Amino acid sequence: MTARAQIGVTGLAVMGRNLARNFARHGYTVAVHNRSFAKTQSLVADHGDDGDFVPSESMADFVASLERPRKVVIMVKAGGPTDAVIAELVPLLEQGDIIIDAGNAHFPDTRRREAELKEKGLHFVGTGVSGGEEGALNGPSIMPGGAPESYETLGPILEDISAKVDGVPCCTYVGPDGAGHFVKMVHNGIEYADMQLIAEAYDLLKQGLGASAQEIGQIFAEWNKGDLESFLIEITADVLQHVDAETGKAFVDIILDRAEQKGTGRWTVQNALDLGVPITGIAEATFARALSGSVPQRSAAVGVLPADAGQWEITDRDAFIEDVRRALYSSKVVAYSQGFDQIAAASEEFGWGIDRGAMARIWRGGCIIRARFLNRITEAYERDENLALLLADPYFTQTVGEGVSSWRRVVSQAALNGVPTPAFSSSLAYYDGVRAERLPAALIQAQRDFFGAHTYHRVDKEGVFHTEWSGDRSESNA
Repeated sequence: MTARAQIGVTGLAVMGRNLARNFARHGYTVAVHNRSFAKTQSLVADHGDDGDFVPSESMADFVASLERPRKVVIMVKAGGPTDAVIAELVPLLEQGDIIIDAGNAHFPDTRRREAELKEKGLHFVGTGVSGGEEGALNGPSIMPGGAPESYETLGPILEDISAKVDGVPCCTYVGPDGAGHFVKMVHNGIEYADMQLIAEAYDLLKQGLGASAQEIGQIFAEWNKGDLESFLIEITADVLQHVDAETGKAFVDIILDRAEQKGTGRWTVQNALDLGVPITGIAEATFARALSGSVPQRSAAVGVLPADAGQWEITDRDAFIEDVRRALYSSKVVAYSQGFDQIAAASEEFGWGIDRGAMARIWRGGCIIRARFLNRITEAYERDENLALLLADPYFTQTVGEGVSSWRRVVSQAALNGVPTPAFSSSLAYYDGVRAERLPAALIQAQRDFFGAHTYHRVDKEGVFHTEWSGDRSESNA
């Protein structure tokens, strides 16, 4: 087979299929392959007008159809299936060829694969791709890792097919080995928090105002014209105003209230625990999904656990809506701030050198969490690339500060009226915790020293100390 394809895609489920079409639409000759040849044939038959495809039935023919250095995009299920495709590919490739894993791989797997393939003279590029089916076809946000030299070859192609905001590609080199997939993981964690916060805002408006889904959808549509403008707010307005054709009821009201997850949120929380980074909004959003699926526990509690809650009486509808809007915005800022803290901590831990401002910039378009205020985050890191806390940037200090009273009213009213707001509440608690001059952690450390001789530091002098709690309670240098 003549080697004429500039890039190849193996794995032609919806995402792989649309990514291949995106390459072809941008003028690239695309080698396509799938374990089931029928899928390959249907892609070419249905979308041959998109550009130049080179279909192959065997992996050997697929690899042979690619120009050197070969660039192979893997779009299969994460885990074992990805390892199986790599094992099939490796004997067919030559030194300098590039394998791109564009699935939702766990970043430790990417680090392992990159190290193993480097020994064989191959480049492995773990690449986060966000935007769903539509993004894959029309321009996603792309987060490639791997060796910098691989990006010299691959980068221009990926930048070409990515989303653009003000002419700037939503794609940049992230960092070595697993950095690309790590950033995509945190992106997904922020997405969990964002979705939970939006759901809580919907519930607050429903419970507080007794508003219909249609009315709340109109409120979200209005919010999407301001600082909250984002893909998720936009689709929320659309979903809430959608009517179920079969029943004539609001679509959201006929969906079972159990939110599922594929694991990236859990990975984000697990890693944050390993790094010691508090990502309370993301964690509570992940646990809220778990709670929604805890059927035996919820069944045992409904109608049994006493609420002792009040009846919400909103006297000023517009003021309440504005309070919820401000609380939502402030809580969203906390989720992003925590996510960027986690990226910074991992970057230092693994020596990745990730530019947080660049991450905010490439998330402005194509991806699920694209939002107007990502421009503000980009600007914040342009002002100070070593910014210790996003919330401490002057813009966010002012904007969130203007909404704190609304935030407190919403969280307290929700608690008094028995409406669960785990992400709103934990975000406010984090805000108060991080701004506190002194925390009760001093008592915890004293307790730790009492039962486990874990020592402590003093506020009035240097050193590490221990008190003889079971003896004369004298203090000594530890």
